[in-house]
Amino acid sequence: MSLLAISEQAINGLIVSTFYALTALGLAIIFGVLRIVNFAHGELYMLGGYAYYLAVTALGVPPVLGVVIAACALMAIGALIEGLLIRPVHRGKVDRPEEYAIMVTFALSILLLNLANSVFGPWPQRPAPLFRGRVEIGELIISGDRLAAAGTAVLLISIVLLALRFTWAGRAVRAVSQNRQAAEIYGISVARVGMIAFGVGAALAGLAGALIGPVFNVTPPMGVVPVIKAYIIVVLGGLGSIPGAVVGALILGQVESFATILIPDPSRALAYKDAYGLIVLILVLLIRPQGLFGTRERRA
Repeated sequence: MSLLAISEQAINGLIVSTFYALTALGLAIIFGVLRIVNFAHGELYMLGGYAYYLAVTALGVPPVLGVVIAACALMAIGALIEGLLIRPVHRGKVDRPEEYAIMVTFALSILLLNLANSVFGPWPQRPAPLFRGRVEIGELIISGDRLAAAGTAVLLISIVLLALRFTWAGRAVRAVSQNRQAAEIYGISVARVGMIAFGVGAALAGLAGALIGPVFNVTPPMGVVPVIKAYIIVVLGGLGSIPGAVVGALILGQVESFATILIPDPSRALAYKDAYGLIVLILVLLIRPQGLFGTRERRA
């Protein structure tokens, strides 16, 4: 295998990893703070794609502003979902809260998917990308729309990581994720932090959908496969672990990219691509059941 082919596979893996990381990061933040698995995360990803499509196509705004509009729209939707559907889990207003959280997010997933199919139809839409053309590095040619989207995703991930570490809201999110009761004793509004966490998680999923939309089209079921990858990454890295989500995305992207060369037939290699992440997940969990960065919980 030539050096050029290896470089192409590595860069493709890194580009895909950025979108995986953006989606998984939102899922990890939601789980870390609210301790629920959001089964509607893929549909929030899809709504981000359509929000970007409407902003760029219907409103005629520049693509960069379209990404900002998609993020703001999804953050507002996420905050609304948390206030109406998720908050009763932590206020003791429902019996069997774990089952309630599963059912309500799963029902929301079905609702949003069918609603998008009814409003926009099943036809694929391709909005304008952030950057057109291509980038040439010697003999290596990279699609400009993918590179711009991946670069934006890296910038957004860096901003989120810095915000979690250095801002008051970020420290509050980390405190609630570590110990909800202790954070409340110290005066942190866990309800407000929960709304922030779900809003940010929804915005990150929407941003991933908005950035990937111009590359692979916007359709109602576009979030189904990416959210499965996000679940794999979150479990692989450790449930609720922010560094684990980023490292898990990097691992999954490279494994999927390089594993395709194991089978000579390209069509068959791509058909099996989604299975390699599950194989890696199983191997890691056999050695470290709590994930790469997860902590083993003690049960009394």
